[in-house]
Amino acid sequence: MAGANPESRWFGFRPVDESEKTNLVRGVFSSVASRYDLMNDLMSCGLHRLWKDLFVRRMNPKKGQSFLDVAGGTGDIAQRIYRKTKGKANITVCDINPAMLEQGKAKALDHGIVNGIDWVEGNAEALPFADRTMDRYSIVFGLRNVTHIDTALRDAYRVLKPGGKFFCMEFSSGTSPLLKPFYEAYCLNIMPFLGDLVAQDREAYQYLAESIIRFPDQKTLANRMEKAGFSTIAWTDLMGGVAVIHEGFRL
Repeated sequence: MAGANPESRWFGFRPVDESEKTNLVRGVFSSVASRYDLMNDLMSCGLHRLWKDLFVRRMNPKKGQSFLDVAGGTGDIAQRIYRKTKGKANITVCDINPAMLEQGKAKALDHGIVNGIDWVEGNAEALPFADRTMDRYSIVFGLRNVTHIDTALRDAYRVLKPGGKFFCMEFSSGTSPLLKPFYEAYCLNIMPFLGDLVAQDREAYQYLAESIIRFPDQKTLANRMEKAGFSTIAWTDLMGGVAVIHEGFRL
């Protein structure tokens, strides 16, 4: 598709060969997996927890539904769905990184969740699930790390049932003009500093900061969702567009 996947040749601000990017991203998350949740708390001052609560409320999970949470390795969204449905839903976490999945499994056990969540290693661009099998697809702070975003959006559409719904929450480049310079300065200076101090990996958080700034704005992502087949697309800005929830239906 002409013009598709422009981010596939960029690792943050650094140009890379398209074939290298997936392994580079996998390496980032292997490095930070053990400190990932702690870093989320520090970098957002705990706000990511409130945003995820809101996100799952927007999903409106029901008992008996099938949920696929992609790039959800540490299980924050899956556990919220589990609690909302009292363990009576079919919940699958799919992540390309086994280290992140191991963190999620361990955290679920720590919270007394032994059964009810399946953990599957897989790529968002070629999900190991049959067509039209999921009621809800979610991806939280993960889409910007996918090598071929348009490919992943089409595969999300493929696995959803007719009437199913896609949910994405992502940090955005489309922040309000008043916030944008402060937000970008925070991303490029504070995030790598905290990454160095806490996770002992400045380069990983330098990439994660740069990936936020390169991620499409709200309207651009909505247009790409539409090209993938989704309809009735809407988005909700959080904190002036620092984070954004996108929603779309498969009809």
